[in-house]
Amino acid sequence: MSDLTAQPSSDSIPATSIDGLGSPSFRMLGSSSAGNCGLIITPTTRILVDAGFSGKRICKLLEEVDLKITDIHAVFLSHEHQDHCAGFRGLCGYDHLSWVCNRDTYRAIDHPRKETCKWSFFETGSRFRFRDLVVDAFPIPHDASDPVGYVFSWGGEDLFDPADSVAWLLDLGYVTELVRSKVKSARTLVIESNYDSHMLEQDTKRPWSVKQRIKGRHGHLSNQHVVELLADCKNAGWERIHIAHVSRDCNDIEHIRAAFSCLRQSLDGSLPPISVYNPLTSKNEPLW
Repeated sequence: MSDLTAQPSSDSIPATSIDGLGSPSFRMLGSSSAGNCGLIITPTTRILVDAGFSGKRICKLLEEVDLKITDIHAVFLSHEHQDHCAGFRGLCGYDHLSWVCNRDTYRAIDHPRKETCKWSFFETGSRFRFRDLVVDAFPIPHDASDPVGYVFSWGGEDLFDPADSVAWLLDLGYVTELVRSKVKSARTLVIESNYDSHMLEQDTKRPWSVKQRIKGRHGHLSNQHVVELLADCKNAGWERIHIAHVSRDCNDIEHIRAAFSCLRQSLDGSLPPISVYNPLTSKNEPLW
């Protein structure tokens, strides 16, 4: 276990096309209320952001993009909830993997083998380097020990290595001014649009207390919350937007499309391409 002081690596990775819907450097491997896992590839680094599925399923998802778990350098955890760290149980036996999180998240993970793994810790609110990545880890409002959002940045040092960046913004009850300022300069925005307010109210599977938690200040973002954030996109650097963490029961792509339609009209063509990870088809799909 160590504090994060890792330096960039100069070992290059062959170019890999991992997503037909936008950036070749990011792919949402899977996302819903049941689990979340993203993949980022830079010229020298491959990381997972969250590991919310079983280790076996994550390995299978990687195989679908012609990768193996042994190709992954690290797993960055945003918080300890099972839909973001369930894969730890199945992946902790891979000694080459670095597990990156803050100390409160580490303490909240309950597993007998966690002390045998290779951990790197950061302070929430800090900016640090991991290989060729510059990582900004910032606090978000959610009911976990010390949840964070991330902005991963790399490149830009010469003409053959263009700058790129991915903001990871899942599991938060509302968008704070700090969050807004952190993610607006990213080229790729990955953001949850967890529920449609009407569908949540009509849902019969969730008791009133759970519904209150979901729509509370430390719960999740609704479609309308995301529309309000994206309305500021003319002042942001987003070139691609990925909608994630869509509830199977309390949201769907049609409700997201309806909520975003007015935004699309009002921005008059300035809205960047948007894809949605559809939990019903287990695919990244264009919103339009």
